[in-house]
Amino acid sequence: MSYILNIETATTNCSVSLSKEGEILVLKEDYNTNYSHAESLHMFIEEVIIASKIKPSQIDAIAVSKGPGSYTGLRIGVSAAKGLCYALNKPLISVATLQSLANQVTINDGIIVAMLDARRLEVYSAIFDKNHNKIRETKAQILDENSFKDYLEKGKVYFIGDGVEKTKTLIKHSNAIYIEDKLPSAKEMSKLSYDKYKKNDIEDVAYFEPYYLKDFIGLKQKS
Repeated sequence: MSYILNIETATTNCSVSLSKEGEILVLKEDYNTNYSHAESLHMFIEEVIIASKIKPSQIDAIAVSKGPGSYTGLRIGVSAAKGLCYALNKPLISVATLQSLANQVTINDGIIVAMLDARRLEVYSAIFDKNHNKIRETKAQILDENSFKDYLEKGKVYFIGDGVEKTKTLIKHSNAIYIEDKLPSAKEMSKLSYDKYKKNDIEDVAYFEPYYLKDFIGLKQKS
């Protein structure tokens, strides 16, 4: 049996799940527009473990959403995950936030653009095919009416995440399909974290840092 505790705090959704071999046993989340991580995360972790009826020592790994996303949200999630790894002597698994967000969409053709709101007209986005394989790396980009034009001219493009609200005011293409009111969740993390666990694809707990992207972009511009 492989029990994994999944923690998602990259956006306003404070979300925790406990999964068994990739299948959700318990999910607890606060799916609203306000950040509640500092108040809710540790309570959610405790409630999920109690509801699953297993002992903390039976957890095989801790998985955390690694970003991009809210700087504060990511810090809180990663700090909690690291603390549990040290306390329970368990491995740390990181899951790409936009990957798990894209996994909320099931399509037969076209592509998926998972996007999170940054600021002004900027979003963090990554592009995936119908099988959820990444076909374009994560970027911070400024939106305009021509964004994703090459993809839209070829077929359906499904946009998901809290970056959708600003995107739909700019892009009016007939192939653009907007999936609204969706945020990354620990629910979709379960299969992704289990796949990594089976491959022993784990992080160095001492040195792991969230993938902020903003800091990376800033450094790149200075060089």
